[in-house]
Amino acid sequence: MGRIDYLHDPEAPPANSVVPSVVAFVQNDAGEVLMIRRSDNGRWALPGGGHDVGESISDTVVREVWEETGIKAEVVDVSGIYTDPGHVMQYDDGEVRQQFSICFRARPVGGEVRTSNETTEVRWVTPTDLSQLDIHSTMQLRIEHAIDRTRSAPYIG
Repeated sequence: MGRIDYLHDPEAPPANSVVPSVVAFVQNDAGEVLMIRRSDNGRWALPGGGHDVGESISDTVVREVWEETGIKAEVVDVSGIYTDPGHVMQYDDGEVRQQFSICFRARPVGGEVRTSNETTEVRWVTPTDLSQLDIHSTMQLRIEHAIDRTRSAPYIG
């Protein structure tokens, strides 16, 4: 399924859903960041996805990172909450989702990098090489906030 992101675009379709979602800024001991190339829009992003009924939000982070990358992660803290109503995502099935995203910092605790049906590429990237990737500006903001260790909130699972 394809996806188009609209950011403060007067031509954007009106939102018809809001889904709490997460992204995970997973950084290894070498300082590299776990990045995925999304199969729905071809852009690079942090792994993440929608929150499911019956999960804690930290379970969502762990599940999404595992499903999309093959890496087992452990949540460390929250680096930001993003709810800009001017950012909507239009999907092929007619859903137009208003952004509601929580960015978590996490660390890898196992697994091996692999792709999934949601990812065409998965790799560890040094922070200095992130600028060479096609990353949407809203995802870039999450990455910048997560790198800034002065921005954090305690997380209680």
